[in-house]
Amino acid sequence: MPASNKAWDKIFSDYFSDHDFDKEAALLTADMIKDATRGFKETGEREVRILAKIDSREDLPDVFKKRGLFILPVKNGEYTIIKGEGFHDIQSPKSTPEAFKSRLTYELKSAAIGESEMQRLDYAFNTGLVHYFADVEGDLRLQIRGRKYTPVFEFFVGKFKIKVRSVQTEVDAGYEGRDVIILVEAKSFKQSNFIIRQLYYPFRQWSIRTGKNVRTMYYAYHPESKQHMFWEYAFKDPLNYNSILLTKSRAYVIQS
Repeated sequence: MPASNKAWDKIFSDYFSDHDFDKEAALLTADMIKDATRGFKETGEREVRILAKIDSREDLPDVFKKRGLFILPVKNGEYTIIKGEGFHDIQSPKSTPEAFKSRLTYELKSAAIGESEMQRLDYAFNTGLVHYFADVEGDLRLQIRGRKYTPVFEFFVGKFKIKVRSVQTEVDAGYEGRDVIILVEAKSFKQSNFIIRQLYYPFRQWSIRTGKNVRTMYYAYHPESKQHMFWEYAFKDPLNYNSILLTKSRAYVIQS
């Protein structure tokens, strides 16, 4: 659902009516959002967290679409509005779904109860499918999950230099091996694109924190076909937000 056009029109009218986004990004704070939307009654038109949650192109308010803008958090309570490409299109795996033989020696009865992406991802991991797709030998341990805060890091979106400090990120599952960390973002199979930030911020965060090789993946489950779909992405230049590259994608049907 698109963010409130009414609220964002008011924010831009109050603060950015003369701002030249071709020359520089713009800083927006939570207090500025609250002041601009003080007269609105609907929660979705004045709640900072809701207004700033723009995770796909479809979520963009009209004022962003018209100007080619997107928004990134840079600090707790601070955001930057930038001109550039903030999102990445998801390509369907081209190969025929592959049958994968579960490595479990018994049936997980609880796996059939519930349909959340997180639960499906956990099942894929427990059957050995995550190891198989990642082509990892040896142990992977579920070690990263939930919300954490980033260290300080800098990067570029086009010509614009962005500095991030202590931004809250969320990882659906992070698996650590001896020399590798695999971060997975689990989403609905219906999603056609995602904001690159969802992979890029955790990639930078855990690369800095651990010094290990960090691999980023996207996962979706198709309930009708029972396909588990994986995409792996890399960043050719760790300092370039837009250097995201799809390295491989596969779809699987798990056989017990």
